[in-house]
Amino acid sequence: MTRRVIDATERRPHDGGMTTTTTTNLNGTNPNGTNPNGTNPNGTNPNGIDLTNLIDTHLAAYCDADADRRAALVAEVWSTDGSLIDPPFDGTGREAIAAMTDVVLAHYPGHAFRRTTVVDAHHKFARYGWELVASDGAVAISGTDVVELAADGRLGRIIGFFGDLG
Repeated sequence: MTRRVIDATERRPHDGGMTTTTTTNLNGTNPNGTNPNGTNPNGTNPNGIDLTNLIDTHLAAYCDADADRRAALVAEVWSTDGSLIDPPFDGTGREAIAAMTDVVLAHYPGHAFRRTTVVDAHHKFARYGWELVASDGAVAISGTDVVELAADGRLGRIIGFFGDLG
C-alpha cells in the first residue's frame, strides 16, 4: 500500500481564505505518479511527451519561414483545436496557428524565438520566458507564455504576455 503525506492545511490571503490541501506520496510524487511540477519522474508529462522539447518545437515553428515544415511542426506539438493567444492577435486550430507566423515574419524578418528560462510546470500547466531575436542577437521583444496542455499531451492553449513582470 502506498503511504501518503498530506501537507499542512493553510489559509492563503490570495485565494479568498479557502482551505487547501496538497497530497504527495513519500517518494515526492503526486498520487497520479507525477512530480509536483506535473512531469513524470523521467521529465515527461503524464502522456510521455517531453515538455521542454514540446515548447522548443513550438517556438521553432512560430518563426519558420518554410510553410510546409512549419505546418508539420505545428501538427506535431499542437492539438487540433489548440489556441494561441498573443496580445496583438490569436488563432485557433493548427492552420490558424501556423498562419500567425506569416504576420510575425512580416514584422520581424529573419528573427527567431528562443526560450530564456526553464519550463516550469505543474498539473497540465506550464510557463516559460522567451525572446524574439534578430540574426545578430538583438532582442526585439521578450515575454512569458503560459501553457495549458490538451488531454493528448500536446499544446492545448498558449497565452502570451509581452515584457517583463517587474
